[in-house]
Amino acid sequence: MAKDIEAAAAPEGGEYTAKDYSDPPPAPLIDAEELTKWSLYRAVIAEFVATLLFLYITVATVIGYKHQTDAAASGPDAACGGVGVLGIAWAFGGMIFILVYCTAGVSGGHINPAVTLGLFLARKVSLVRALLYIIAQCLGAICGVGLVKGFQSAYFVRYGGGANELSDGYSKGTGLAAEIIGTFVLVYTVFSATDPKRNARDSHVPVLAPLPIGFAVFMVHLATIPITGTGINPARSFGAAVIYNNDKAWDDHWIFWVGPFIGAAIAAAYHQYVLRASAAKLGSSASFSR
Repeated sequence: MAKDIEAAAAPEGGEYTAKDYSDPPPAPLIDAEELTKWSLYRAVIAEFVATLLFLYITVATVIGYKHQTDAAASGPDAACGGVGVLGIAWAFGGMIFILVYCTAGVSGGHINPAVTLGLFLARKVSLVRALLYIIAQCLGAICGVGLVKGFQSAYFVRYGGGANELSDGYSKGTGLAAEIIGTFVLVYTVFSATDPKRNARDSHVPVLAPLPIGFAVFMVHLATIPITGTGINPARSFGAAVIYNNDKAWDDHWIFWVGPFIGAAIAAAYHQYVLRASAAKLGSSASFSR
């Protein structure tokens, strides 16, 4: 039980014992020196390649599923074919699990501008790194969807190009709320899975961190696919919208930037200022109440 206490007051001295872990120092807002380091550009390349692979596999899965379930193309039994919504959700969640595992040691495995924004707001990455990551993610997404269009040119436009659009029967407010909540779940999971406090106390946590992150993506897709097709990743939505280039996709596109960014900001604030509020401050407040 002692490990559950970050800091404890001495019986009479009022001093706090040392924590059994240490938080990394906040990243500087602007770190010009970082631009001279190869590690930054290596990380940016990793984000580009990871997002490209993510979009290629997932959008190809979406296009393939729609083709397999198209009665005009696959016959009267088409409704029973394909991987289904469950398979699409697994494709997204599984690829995030794989890619976070592969790139976490290089770039942190963001693969999502909303995740990058949340970590930037929590001072986990600098502004320079955050901006370069987001640019790399968007470019990687465009290239990934471009590959899908090149390989599946006969089906890409017919089946919507994997673009996120608000489904019929749902208001823009509902779509925005779904994206906010879905991204909150994802970014909250990212913070929890990478918390240095947990990493210090449970040696298996860093190794397993990609699993809950991928599983969060999977679960959010199950809930949100019927509403928006599930964005929760502005780069994913942007890449598909650019290559598909359809008016409906662009009309709804703002939802897939505003929603995820709001959700990420709320998750960052919740984790940093509620769940990880300084135990020393809480202890001080308790001493004042005596």
